[in-house]
Amino acid sequence: MKAPAIVVLTARGLALARRLQPALPGVGVLGLRSRAPEADVTFEDTAATLRGLFAEGRPIVGVCAAGILIRALAPLLADKTAEPPVLALAEDGGSVVPLLGGHRGANALAQKIATTLGIGPSITTAGDHRFGLALDAPPPGWRLGNPEHHKAFAAALLNGAKMRLYVEDSEAPAEAEKVSLMPSRSKHDLDWLLASDLPFDDDGTLEICVTALAEAGSETRLVYHPQCLALGVGCERGAAPEEVIGLARRALAGSGLAPGAVAGVFSLDLKADETALHELAAELGVPARFFDAATLEAETPRLATPSEAVFREVGVQGVAEGAALAAAGPEGVLIRPKIKSARATCAIAQ
Repeated sequence: MKAPAIVVLTARGLALARRLQPALPGVGVLGLRSRAPEADVTFEDTAATLRGLFAEGRPIVGVCAAGILIRALAPLLADKTAEPPVLALAEDGGSVVPLLGGHRGANALAQKIATTLGIGPSITTAGDHRFGLALDAPPPGWRLGNPEHHKAFAAALLNGAKMRLYVEDSEAPAEAEKVSLMPSRSKHDLDWLLASDLPFDDDGTLEICVTALAEAGSETRLVYHPQCLALGVGCERGAAPEEVIGLARRALAGSGLAPGAVAGVFSLDLKADETALHELAAELGVPARFFDAATLEAETPRLATPSEAVFREVGVQGVAEGAALAAAGPEGVLIRPKIKSARATCAIAQ
């Protein structure tokens, strides 16, 4: 999420914004020139400024009446999945209300502001209020595999339905074409679910499934993927992004693994400027990270397909497998040995 902009219309609002700045790294304070000339940035047209920030996708904390924000931004409201957080903060610091983007950071931002000011946030999102969490906004390290089904699932919960929890068996054997591996509960913290007020019941009609596999979801079944997979990738200089992305997807699909379970794309530092690797990371919505040759060479005893030819070229026995294992750590397991395309390689560790 981008750093928020606090928009103030009075000197009193500016004083409140200054109180919040230390708790919100990178925040900027924008003030109405005629009333808050000492703000970081000043403006003359409040509505135009609010719309400009909204169009940039920047979170907005308006120290003003909620109606001002609503009237200014109403013409721009079209897709709630793409709208930045918008909050109304009372000038006296007595209340903070997330108006838009509750599950895209507004509720969390409201909680942070409320904690700083010593008040309670006025969160009105039904699921958050009833169950203590937002099912369509899992914590970092988790992905919801079927967000399109969240609304119906949440509606059923709010209407009194019970739900059961299914966690993929971490002890299931690996098969040739489908890897049935999933970290145990001890390795992936489920407290964000288990410590909530969700109505768990073994006989529930709804289900939450926790798995790294590409499982199907539905309006009665939400699938959550822990980001526990390290995607190791090697490629020739200037390899086409389409080829690298296609190879990665083939590696995942061939093992029955969900793209949402990928934590990052990893490679040798000599490849750090390869466009294809960065486009693959962007495609998956994860970071691209790079190791030096010594780190990858240390993984040689664990490689499934070491290569002297690769060693002569770049100084390591294997880029894709080595990078995947280095990222997964000493307890990581190579669950998809290297596969190749014309100009790239890919491997997966867990």
